[in-house]
Amino acid sequence: MAEKEVVLTVDGLKKVENELEHLKTVRRKEVSERIKTAIAFGDISENSEYDEAKNEQAQVEERIFKLENMLRNARVIDDEDISVEMVSVGSKVKVKDLEYDEEIVYAIVGSAEADPYEGKISNESPVGEALIGKRKGDTVDVQVPDGVMQYKILDISR
Repeated sequence: MAEKEVVLTVDGLKKVENELEHLKTVRRKEVSERIKTAIAFGDISENSEYDEAKNEQAQVEERIFKLENMLRNARVIDDEDISVEMVSVGSKVKVKDLEYDEEIVYAIVGSAEADPYEGKISNESPVGEALIGKRKGDTVDVQVPDGVMQYKILDISR
């Protein structure tokens, strides 16, 4: 089965690479030391420190596997590839929420680097999906659990 393509911006790629490097060089060693310390306590059959350290090791290794897989299947969106004429992955979109009369800026990113608290929304999210392909001045309807939200696109930038 083919792996799903992971869309990343240049910043997103750097963030993934940095996390992977940290996990491989720092976290692996920390967990390994915890395991050694726990083994020194003696009988590992009823050693909660050992069990916790082994669980943490499994989590670190799983995250490393996921990040390596993500990088293998990454398609990086270069800043020059981002259009300011039409919303695409990598665009920053200034919209006006027509119901609440407030302006919001979203960065449209791939699902791997989405972080709504930082204003980074996935191209696969309801809002991101509705904005993709639209132009400045367009009004979009977004189906959300509470009903339909309307946004007017005020500006598109990189």
